[in-house]
Amino acid sequence: MGQKKDLTGSEKSKIVRYLAEGCSSLKIAKLLKRDHRTIKRFIQNSQQGGKKRVEKPRRKITVHELRKVKRAAAKMPLPTSLAIFQSCNITGVPKSTRFAILRDMAKVRKAERRPPLNKTHKLKRQDWAKKYLKTDFSKVLWTDEMRVSLDGPDGWARGWIGKGQRAPVRLRRQQGGGGVLVWAGIIKDELVGPFRVEDGVKLNSQSYCQFLEDTFFKQWYRKKSASFKKNMIFMQDNAPSHASKYSTAWLARKGIKEEKLMTWPPCSPDLNPIENLWSIIKCEIYKEGKQYTSLNSVWEAVVAAARNVDGEQIKTLTESMDGRLLSVLAKKGGYIGR
Repeated sequence: MGQKKDLTGSEKSKIVRYLAEGCSSLKIAKLLKRDHRTIKRFIQNSQQGGKKRVEKPRRKITVHELRKVKRAAAKMPLPTSLAIFQSCNITGVPKSTRFAILRDMAKVRKAERRPPLNKTHKLKRQDWAKKYLKTDFSKVLWTDEMRVSLDGPDGWARGWIGKGQRAPVRLRRQQGGGGVLVWAGIIKDELVGPFRVEDGVKLNSQSYCQFLEDTFFKQWYRKKSASFKKNMIFMQDNAPSHASKYSTAWLARKGIKEEKLMTWPPCSPDLNPIENLWSIIKCEIYKEGKQYTSLNSVWEAVVAAARNVDGEQIKTLTESMDGRLLSVLAKKGGYIGR
């Protein structure tokens, strides 16, 4: 059996299922007729939360290029280090080198950390991972809401800026000028939505169920085949409007109950792949510190950014679930590096 570069999505799912059944990596290699090293590499990378970083050859920066970087940092406040170097047509520079260069001419703030998980949280996350270890995640619809404001997250208004240069002026509005609540879902390689919650509506159990009826069920779910509906698993987090008795009973009447409604562990946004989709969309709509003047304009930006997310990006997110489960088990319920 020859060594191949990449495992298919189907093979990765089989590896996870064989591991759950207690098979060794050598036995799995024989069952899949793949090289043992390929199987071991996938298991190790999954437990580490992703692929190992490949070291790129370092390159030297000329004095002329340094001047270009300094000018770009002065003209482009709040971008990433990569954006600064790309604007100067300087490629092949590792992140560590970019940071070392920029520290001499600019500054940046650290991102906020996630709240710590207690013992109960970790145990419930491990139990959840064990329960769904053999699940076919291509059948799971991952859902969530996201609120977008006119100004974007406060932390995103910070970034690299040249020494001696003034930060750009940002509009200051009471409570950020309001915002738009957005709901969406992803399944396999498909994006469901996004759908906009009506302005001024607070999502309680009743309004949440009515919202799903008017958007998800009428505009997407009812168009699906009976076999699709039979196999689909609906995922939602433990927000009060989601996990209430009213919402659970309402979804049950729609046929989404028992094994078709995924249980969800507390404090686990890192396990939901749609959170990565929200990051992609927010990075696009708030790039370079962009602000908006109306709720309609920020909603239009969300729709445009969502349209630019292709099926392959969504498939990458949904296919990451096997690795996420292995990682949360390897870290004994701790946060995973996603």
